[in-house]
Amino acid sequence: MADNEQNDADSSAAAFFPGQSAIDAYGGGGFRFADMSHRGSLLCLPSGMYGWSVTSLEMAGLQSFDQVAAEADQIEVLLLGTGSEHVFVPPELREALSQRGIFMEAMSTGAAARTYNVLLAEQRAVAAALIAVD
Repeated sequence: MADNEQNDADSSAAAFFPGQSAIDAYGGGGFRFADMSHRGSLLCLPSGMYGWSVTSLEMAGLQSFDQVAAEADQIEVLLLGTGSEHVFVPPELREALSQRGIFMEAMSTGAAARTYNVLLAEQRAVAAALIAVD
């Protein structure tokens, strides 16, 4: 896969990689996984690794998590990487996700990527929504 620079709403429609893979590296505005690279934010779901158009938590509304909600029955925990710093998730968003059956833990993107890798290695039902960092 070549670097993907799409960051529009349609970029989350196609899987970049079917199934889940550990995150090998992050930074520089993107991620490396499965010997591939992706520019922009990333959703790591049971069905695959997807581009995610969110660039900051402020722009992440409930609709940004529609793909996550569609797979909620396969996810034990959603790790939300909020960027270079930990940002508190607005209570309204946390509650709305909870009502959709999604338990979320927010942390910096680096911490979320590392935690995702550990839980994935333990074969836990984990997903991640990772906002890209420079």
